[in-house]
Amino acid sequence: MSEFYSIAFYNLENLIDPRESSKIMDPDYSANGKLEWSIEKYLQKIDNLSKVISRIGKNHSLRPPILAGVCEIGHESCMKDLIASDHLKPYNYDYVFHQSQDARGMNVALLFQKSYFKVIEISAFSLPDTNDEKEKSRDILKVSGSLFGNRIHVLINHWPSRTKGTRKTNSKRLKASAVAKTILQQISKNESSQNTIIMGDFNDGPNCQSINNIVENDFVNPISQSLPSKSGTVRFKGKWMIFDQILFSRSFENENWIQFESAHVFIEPYLIQKSGKHRGSPKRTYNGSYYQKGYSDHFPVFLYFRRT
Repeated sequence: MSEFYSIAFYNLENLIDPRESSKIMDPDYSANGKLEWSIEKYLQKIDNLSKVISRIGKNHSLRPPILAGVCEIGHESCMKDLIASDHLKPYNYDYVFHQSQDARGMNVALLFQKSYFKVIEISAFSLPDTNDEKEKSRDILKVSGSLFGNRIHVLINHWPSRTKGTRKTNSKRLKASAVAKTILQQISKNESSQNTIIMGDFNDGPNCQSINNIVENDFVNPISQSLPSKSGTVRFKGKWMIFDQILFSRSFENENWIQFESAHVFIEPYLIQKSGKHRGSPKRTYNGSYYQKGYSDHFPVFLYFRRT
């Protein structure tokens, strides 16, 4: 008898530990910043986010995601606090955290349940260098491990944003895509198992060239086939976008131990902004400078699969 499991990705939106104030590169979140970020607000955000993660996929699975990529983490201590939270502690999570040279100090990580996934190898890949420290972006984190005793590779991404304009920043995401392709080529050349999951906040949608360069004939991007029109994972300049995606290699289709079923955006009423100009959008921690005890400006995405 097969059983459902899930794999997820979630942009945690500025998860910053105020106890690490000397490492904060965003002045708004510093000790005397305009957002008045505090340990109380931080612990509330840890509770909020861990609650969300603990509920993802529970409609068809007995447990939350056994793998969950996350991004916008300021400090490793945030990961320790997440897995120690009341919501996640029962599931025996561990994590892989990578500190990169991002200009704002934001990083990516992988959460995993130790009962199902074992880490074998960790590596990180920087995006092309720039002479401007303010332009440095997050590395791509590659975690190779054993899922139910079968070797897989997981790539966690948070590609350069569109803050300065989509056209002006498009080349940066194309370069990030090229780095991801290089990693995939290395896997194809050096690894016996080609089974790879690529997840992240790509700041590009499923139909963008940067994503198409990866998918081609070798990967499946199921989220692009699952969402109705006028919906997405984030609102960017008033429009719904599917920036958060999980891709998997077609090599999984030849495996007899796993079968992918469906892709979803995790949306619950408490995650939705109820009023104001951002009504219907993800309920973020701050609405401007107003603290509203929210969650993130992104909805999580997740895949169901069956262990066969």
